[in-house]
Amino acid sequence: MIRPFRIAIPQARVDQIRERVEQYNWDDLADAGGWKSGVGIADLRRLMAYWLNRYDWRAAEAQLNRQPHFLTTVDDQDIHFLHSKGDGSRAPVLLLHGWPGSFLEFKDIIAPLVDDGHDVVVPSLPGFAFSGRPSSPIGSRRTAMLCNELMDRLFGARRYLVQGGDWGSAVAAWVAHDFPERCLGLHLNMVMVQARDATPETEDERRWAEARQQTTAEEMGYAIEQGTRPQTLSVSLADSPVGVAGWILEKFAAWSDLPRDAEGRPDLWKVFDEEFLLTNLMLYLATNAIVTSTWFYRGNVLEGSRHFEPGDRVTVPTAVAAFRDPVFLMPPRSLVAKSYDIIQWSDIPAGGHFAALEQPALLLADFRRFINAIEHAMG
Repeated sequence: MIRPFRIAIPQARVDQIRERVEQYNWDDLADAGGWKSGVGIADLRRLMAYWLNRYDWRAAEAQLNRQPHFLTTVDDQDIHFLHSKGDGSRAPVLLLHGWPGSFLEFKDIIAPLVDDGHDVVVPSLPGFAFSGRPSSPIGSRRTAMLCNELMDRLFGARRYLVQGGDWGSAVAAWVAHDFPERCLGLHLNMVMVQARDATPETEDERRWAEARQQTTAEEMGYAIEQGTRPQTLSVSLADSPVGVAGWILEKFAAWSDLPRDAEGRPDLWKVFDEEFLLTNLMLYLATNAIVTSTWFYRGNVLEGSRHFEPGDRVTVPTAVAAFRDPVFLMPPRSLVAKSYDIIQWSDIPAGGHFAALEQPALLLADFRRFINAIEHAMG
């Protein structure tokens, strides 16, 4: 059963979060070197000051409730999703977010796709935002099954298009891998899942692997912790909204295509505004989804869903939008082609990890070009 949903966070919870932000002791927070060693304290304090002095969750909540929210239960897992309806003239679209993002990432591309004639469905991953807490960690392959079942409930046997970045790219890849008869086309702005035997062989591929190894050593500490010991991490995150803000803000700064000064300090405010960052944070804090969202990393470890089996290949037509992600470096096309049927590859001149937020027009244009190619091939 699919049922309408309205966001209504109890005032006691909103007050509790605000009180903990007010009580945070900044005097005891030493600075290990600004953005060189983690989140920049000055930028974090700016965001927290905005939270206390200007941010209005009730106004943000009312704005969110203008969108069509729904809940359904699939395989004992409650799934929250947006469903914006087009005129039905074109294939439905499934948009998939990752961590530390949310359904908010697609706020600027949903309406244009609806205007094009698509129904657009944007689920919250299990344990994120208003989707239910899973009974145990769930990874991208099981989530792909849940998403496909959701699309079946909404559209029957009608085939659909899927787009994803971050963990959304992994879920999308497994949708195309496991349900090729349902998936009409796969559009990725990150390639996270490849076949185990898709190994670097050319000079370009080896250079990429070396560069990826360097960024992994510097940037992946959070993922190792969330993938192995999320419960220990959750003990602190569950009790500190400022701690959650620091944990998440660092990723928006490190992973985005931002101007940086001579010291490497990112100018967050050139791309992101306080209203979006705080509303996205509240989707993790209001229901304490910060705890179960980190389980997604553990779920992928337990499922072994970071790779396809040797010899496996996604046969669904695939497009890759290669944005300038400074941390999750896009593999060369030749390497990705060992695991996917690539019919479109675009090197995008601006925008980083959060493509739908940073450069929505560029992502939308690339996705539209892919959709047109799929429709043309179908006649």
